[in-house]
Amino acid sequence: MELNNLAFLSEPSEETGVVGAIAYSHPGERFHGSLIQDFDLLILIVHNTEQAISKVEHYRYGDLRYQMIYASRFDLQMTAVTGGHYNLMQCLIDGEIIWEADNQISDLRQELSSFGNELREQKLFYEFTRFLRMYVEAKRHIQQGHVVDAYYDALETLGSWARIVLIEQGIYPDHTVWTHIQQLDRALWKLYQELTVSSETLEQRVELVLLACEFSVMSKMGDCSELLLRVIRSRKEPWSVNELVNHPQLRFVRNDLPLVLRKLVFRSIVKESAGWPSLEGEGREIRYWIEA
Repeated sequence: MELNNLAFLSEPSEETGVVGAIAYSHPGERFHGSLIQDFDLLILIVHNTEQAISKVEHYRYGDLRYQMIYASRFDLQMTAVTGGHYNLMQCLIDGEIIWEADNQISDLRQELSSFGNELREQKLFYEFTRFLRMYVEAKRHIQQGHVVDAYYDALETLGSWARIVLIEQGIYPDHTVWTHIQQLDRALWKLYQELTVSSETLEQRVELVLLACEFSVMSKMGDCSELLLRVIRSRKEPWSVNELVNHPQLRFVRNDLPLVLRKLVFRSIVKESAGWPSLEGEGREIRYWIEA
């Protein structure tokens, strides 16, 4: 069946805000469940908006079962940074463009697939914030005696470390991260093996990983946080944490941004000032700045 014969792929009116449709089918993976949830076809409908869209529909056309996912440019850019919906990215990059308005889908595909400096910097900062959060969680769990939980956190921490290594090499980290690391960073691959298959106790393995993280990735805090540091340097007035978590360039890390910010202060990379009157209560608001 020709894809353009399906009624749902006809170009909608301009009022809908839809700028294109992409179809993706991979028969060899149909029943694996992870690709398109056992559907014959995935249809991605792209909206030209900076607002998140959460809409999924399932249809049947004769013997064809297909899934339609509606996504905004914001959704796709967020997915590219966080890696949270790999199937969506796979559809965008490898799917067949059925129609598009003013080459907007082709331009977006080129922007994301080229892994240019802007996306690379966002991805690097996101992975570092995730690394830091899981590292802190692993330390907390090991101190409380929750060794199995600490092991899970340590494994996630290593995963973010591995993605940081790939990003620094200009490689977009997909779902085959450790296959790449096995060839690119033998020391990190050995550490991964020490955590997963070593004969040491679980607690000893976790503590080894945490020690390695402290001396390796934590030393890259300034480089990995350059996006945040540039935002802080962009004006003379100190920033409140609320201003930073709501900044458009930092919205993809807003949940973990306060943690990173405090670590940057601890490392004296960012300065704090508590001389600002609070809008609520009698305290003085802390704001953040960087020495010129």
